Amino acid sequence: MTPADLSRTVLHAVHRAVAENALRAPVPARVRVERTRPGGSGDYACAVALQLAGDAGLPALEVARILRERVAAEPGIGRVEITGPGFLSFTLDAPGDSDRAVLDAVREQGSAYGHGGALRDEVLQFHHAREVRAAVTADAVRRLVVSQGARVRISCEEAGEAGKAEWGLLGVTVDAYGTPPVTSPADPSAPLIPVRPVPAGATARELLERLGPDATRWGLLRPASHDRAPLGDELLVQGEANPLFLVRYAYARTRALTRGAAALGFTPATDAAPYESPARPLLDLLADHPRVLLTAARHRAPDRVARQLEAVAHAFFDFHDSCPPLPSGDEKPSAAHRSRLALAEAAGTVLAGGLSLLGISAPAHL
Repeated sequence: MTPADLSRTVLHAVHRAVAENALRAPVPARVRVERTRPGGSGDYACAVALQLAGDAGLPALEVARILRERVAAEPGIGRVEITGPGFLSFTLDAPGDSDRAVLDAVREQGSAYGHGGALRDEVLQFHHAREVRAAVTADAVRRLVVSQGARVRISCEEAGEAGKAEWGLLGVTVDAYGTPPVTSPADPSAPLIPVRPVPAGATARELLERLGPDATRWGLLRPASHDRAPLGDELLVQGEANPLFLVRYAYARTRALTRGAAALGFTPATDAAPYESPARPLLDLLADHPRVLLTAARHRAPDRVARQLEAVAHAFFDFHDSCPPLPSGDEKPSAAHRSRLALAEAAGTVLAGGLSLLGISAPAHL
């Protein structure tokens, strides 16, 4: 059971409790579960009972008891405890089960890992100014919300043929040009949502000539839209101080590990054993990836995806250095190497999928 599965399980328990009149409270749109902090109980914890207590008119401990009995019998749940003022703490069936579930999901879904249907009922229309950062941001937001099931249309102020051609080199497409409102064929009543980041202060052509498309997109998308976008030559530095290089290099390194393992005659494990402690930060980030994508889509914030990819890259290198996925010297490939390789490949898949949502390439050699 992955954290996303556990979140859905708890949310389903809330729905059942409300449907059965055991609780009288509005059902939240989503329920957040987190890794238990040091000294805590179980594998994951959730504060949904405290969140619902006020509307339900019940003490949080009573809400927690109502939900516990509905969650405890679900497959994959070993134990549910109530701690503190009303936190629910979950212990999964067996150590490593959730880790295997995450790696299985990444392997099965590939670069679509983290995509879902949470926004499938939404029809959205974005409109942006005739400006490169607005165009790139709207394009990345489109990719994000479509990954969560929404239908999207983008309109823009008249850009001129030269502007359209330049934006095309950045991977940007626009459905309609002109003064709003421009209604969506899917839903003529869809409200117009403006996309207004702080302008880049340069044209698309200037940025492309100086930085190229990938560094340009990263530079425009990595800062929050209300912050100025730094677009200096630091985006081209081939070193760990450049977050874009770090993320792409981490992906390239995962591909090199796969090639190296093939040369040594072994493949990643499909039934990975429990991982060493240095793997935990990376595993947690991979498990959290679907939530990050959904949150970024809801908030129209591609910068959250960029920060997630940076965190995954840092965690990957920490894991790689502490637990090498390839044997060295006369060492023979072992079950541990196969498990580590599976985790490295999953990290690479997440990095490539995230870069794709930002419209940035993931080179296998760097």
